[in-house]
Amino acid sequence: MQVYQDKQGVQSTIQEFKKNSKIVGLVPTMGALHEGHLSLIRQAKHVCDQVVISIFVNPTQFNNASDLEKYPRTLEEDLKLLKQNFNDLIIFAPSEKEIYGNDILSEKFEFGNLETQMEGKHRSGHFDGVGTILKRLFDVTNPDKAFFGEKDYQQLQIVKKLIELTQQDVEIIGCPISREENGLARSSRNKRLTSKEQDQATFIYKTLEKARSEFGTKNALVLKEEIENLFKSEQDFLKLEYFEISDANTLEPVGETIDSNKKYRAFIAAYANDVRLIDNIALN
Repeated sequence: MQVYQDKQGVQSTIQEFKKNSKIVGLVPTMGALHEGHLSLIRQAKHVCDQVVISIFVNPTQFNNASDLEKYPRTLEEDLKLLKQNFNDLIIFAPSEKEIYGNDILSEKFEFGNLETQMEGKHRSGHFDGVGTILKRLFDVTNPDKAFFGEKDYQQLQIVKKLIELTQQDVEIIGCPISREENGLARSSRNKRLTSKEQDQATFIYKTLEKARSEFGTKNALVLKEEIENLFKSEQDFLKLEYFEISDANTLEPVGETIDSNKKYRAFIAAYANDVRLIDNIALN
């Protein structure tokens, strides 16, 4: 396992693989690694000759200073976990200065309607920050493929749009959501919850399953209202930020009528105390 903190070092190593026509895959992470990340790496290793993992808590995608401050930074534990499970990874763990120099600023991107819904609506500037770091990581690592979990489904669609805008030659691959046995979507933020709180947070997935089972049997706007009411009537731990039923490609919120030719997903964001959790599910 090779670990680099400088762009030049990781670039020269990757170039050697590319010279030999090796397929290079990138799994971008913000650290605090868990089984969900390991699943992404396994999927990357299945179709790539060499896999690069980036570990970087990106400041420009946080619109809440407290959230950035509390985000877990566990590089030593992350490297230990990777070493226990894999033996041939390239790790890129740069400093903020290595990525941004002296100016920690986002570039501006025209993501259109993709950035005005859900996460974009509630986290101003978030996707410009995501686009900025990924554009730079793609420039540094020059991957053939990059792997993203569908838990951040809106981000996945944004990344596909980013490639369209920047014309970077990277294939974007979405991977299924990794879940705990109780259904809770795996997330680095779960580390900030007690085991009891994690059990309570499974209400998110249960309501998504309910939405999936009832989708198509009733007016979608009625279903949306019912799910929103469940968060008020059946529990008092989670504070719902939004529940949306949206077109899986455009992320446009659904109206009263459902187009049988389109794919739809349900999305939830909720707070468990001060920990923000997101999840989603395919409805059809």
